Amino acid sequence: MIDNWPILSIITFMPLAGVLFLLLIRGDNETVAQNARNVALWVSAFTFLVSLVILIGFDNAVTGYQFEEQRVWLGDTGISYHMGVDGISMPFVLLSTFLTPLAILASWRSITSRVREYMIAFLVLETMMVGMFVSLDMLMFYLFFEAVLIPMFLIIGIWGGPRRVYAAFKFFLYTLLGSVLMLVCMLAMYIDAGSTDIPLLTTHEFAAGMQTWLFLGFLASFAVKVPMWPVHTWLPDAHVEAPTAGSMILAGVLLKMGGYGFLRFSLPMFPMASEFFAPLIFVLSVIAVIYTSLVALAQSDMKKMIAYSSVAHMGFVTIGIFSLTEQGIAGAMFQMISHGLVSAALFFCVGVVYDRLHTRDISAYGGVTAVMPRYAVFFMFMMLASVGLPGTSGFVGEMLVLVGAWQANTWLALFTATGLVLGATYMLWLYRRVMFGQVVSAEVQAMEPMQPRELGIFVPLTILVLVFGVYPMALLDVMDVSIQFILDDLAAGGVSLLAAR
Repeated sequence: MIDNWPILSIITFMPLAGVLFLLLIRGDNETVAQNARNVALWVSAFTFLVSLVILIGFDNAVTGYQFEEQRVWLGDTGISYHMGVDGISMPFVLLSTFLTPLAILASWRSITSRVREYMIAFLVLETMMVGMFVSLDMLMFYLFFEAVLIPMFLIIGIWGGPRRVYAAFKFFLYTLLGSVLMLVCMLAMYIDAGSTDIPLLTTHEFAAGMQTWLFLGFLASFAVKVPMWPVHTWLPDAHVEAPTAGSMILAGVLLKMGGYGFLRFSLPMFPMASEFFAPLIFVLSVIAVIYTSLVALAQSDMKKMIAYSSVAHMGFVTIGIFSLTEQGIAGAMFQMISHGLVSAALFFCVGVVYDRLHTRDISAYGGVTAVMPRYAVFFMFMMLASVGLPGTSGFVGEMLVLVGAWQANTWLALFTATGLVLGATYMLWLYRRVMFGQVVSAEVQAMEPMQPRELGIFVPLTILVLVFGVYPMALLDVMDVSIQFILDDLAAGGVSLLAAR
């Protein structure tokens, strides 16, 4: 029965139905604010529950796309309303629907002005994120890909910190500039192939010279989204100024759009160019891993440190993708999902203490363990997951990437591995400064213990990080067939895969 339902359209546009409910709320400011919180939470939670239908009905053995929906959209142009998921996109859809209610819950107390508008922005953001991951038409993908910018721009620019306007405009302009080049490339692909259908474009052979320019155009957009060095400078500013929930979604989902774009477009559609530019990607990624880890060591702001660590972790992702090995690509996918969970949790960790002391300065803390022991346990677990402790999801992704990098180039694996050492250094340093030592500040001494609402955010994140760390096949099995399909596309495109050498 469910097979006949447009389940992907329902999941994508259900948050917009919630927006309509929010617009209908009437009453004084306090009533409107409380009802807006409740509606947004219930709608996003229900969307997540509905999205589990995809997980239950997903067949790991099927090569192509599942739950497909296709309708004629713009007449005879070859542009259609086309949705579907495979082993690459399905985990990202679930990650988006899972993190949104947690982010709304994280904003429960911290957002007190224009609450209704804030919740509307989050629900619209959820629609755009899910829409982008399920789009199988290039024009649809582009519309959702760009539309994500608008609610996030508003979230940072209205509810952010003191320099929120600067950070919001920097975020918007950086990402928009790259996307303009991608749009030009999409027009060229449409003229050459006569269609915007992504499965069809995957089988279309673009000329070698054309592939080079198309790859660079898409790289301009995806590199900013990841973000890769040297176009990463918008991220620390955006994170520092964004509210806690904004940082959770920005790090948890939005950074993955670039990596997803590489897997959906660059590798299968431009295989020769992907192989040609792989060394360039490696150099930029290694610089990102080492340089941003060193910069993170010098930070005094907790959010800024975790933001720079995100750039380093996403460096692992791009190395894994362009290693063009099964282990590397699987590791990159795993790392993206793992980082989505862990970074969202780490930014929430910062948000918990920020709500109490209203400062992110590391030196303002010390001895928090004595005041908030349960919080210290969760923070320690997520910090260890971030540095890749065995038994956590962070370990699996990083190990697989290192195996893939080793197959591609031994020196590449060696330089990448230094990121693990540096990552452990700055994260352990952060934990020691914040958590241990004597409580010397009266403000720290007066901090209230964790609330059930905060535990309700930490617990599901912790469970998933632990489950994926102990039993990684739960995620790897989902991705396996789709990754093999990408490798087959690369081989068909003339790339000599390392596994076959």
